[in-house]
Amino acid sequence: MACLLEIDHLSVNFGETAAVRDLNLRVEQNQVLGLVGESGSGKSVTSLAVMRLLDPAARVRGSIRFGGADLLALDAEAMRRRRGREIAMIFQEPMTALNPVMPVGEQIAEAIRVHHPERPRRQVREETLAAMAAVALPEPARRYGDYPHQFSGGQRQRIMIAMAIANRPHLLIADEPTTALDVTVQKQILELLASLRERFGLTMLFISHDLAVVSQVADRVAVMRYGLLLEEAPRETIFRAPAHPYTRALLGAVPTMATDVHRPLAMLERSDDAGTMPLRECSPGHWARVAAG
Repeated sequence: MACLLEIDHLSVNFGETAAVRDLNLRVEQNQVLGLVGESGSGKSVTSLAVMRLLDPAARVRGSIRFGGADLLALDAEAMRRRRGREIAMIFQEPMTALNPVMPVGEQIAEAIRVHHPERPRRQVREETLAAMAAVALPEPARRYGDYPHQFSGGQRQRIMIAMAIANRPHLLIADEPTTALDVTVQKQILELLASLRERFGLTMLFISHDLAVVSQVADRVAVMRYGLLLEEAPRETIFRAPAHPYTRALLGAVPTMATDVHRPLAMLERSDDAGTMPLRECSPGHWARVAAG
């Protein structure tokens, strides 16, 4: 299977603070890679580095190859042409990402016009309505002129997804797309993303702190902490045979129907020695920072 996104030795620093440390990741075509970790682990910084949306104060080293081109080496205009057209991103809080004084239909249409200024307005409107229909927004034509505050939280997230898929990108980055939603709406959004992946052949980098959510969407799972990749493996391996103590603690901190109510949940202990061990292959396709043997 062809590799669509290759992150090699990526490091991101803000002053003396290392947000991402020597990260290596591969996302195969038509694959969903789940990137998991607690707040401050570096997962969202990684996604912003891929999109070239980091603050100018960030010091970025390494390479991010997408379709053979190193995104970090592109000039601003070349990156702008790719961003939103070949690589798109769903942000975790649509109410802050959407323009509150612009109709949602026009916001989706603008995402199309930026990359296709030659298209007539009628065609852009038709494509906008098609994108709204693809994410199951009710009555797209009637609600084209409505504003973000007139939609529910789940519907606003669907609008963000419609903007992201409007140009049929090859790679979709979903940064905590269900965090602010209740479990019922969360399930609907996950089912929608699975449907869009199948329909449009999307490759996805799915970022979350919630292992239960990642288990529903990802083919492979990568676990980060303190800016380091601690473990990466196929989804089934991560959940059935995690190798790193932190991954086991993450799983143990989440209650399930099988959880012993008389025993406390696992605690996420602080540790600063995560980077002392190199990544090694525990079994085919399963990498972790653990001692050999």
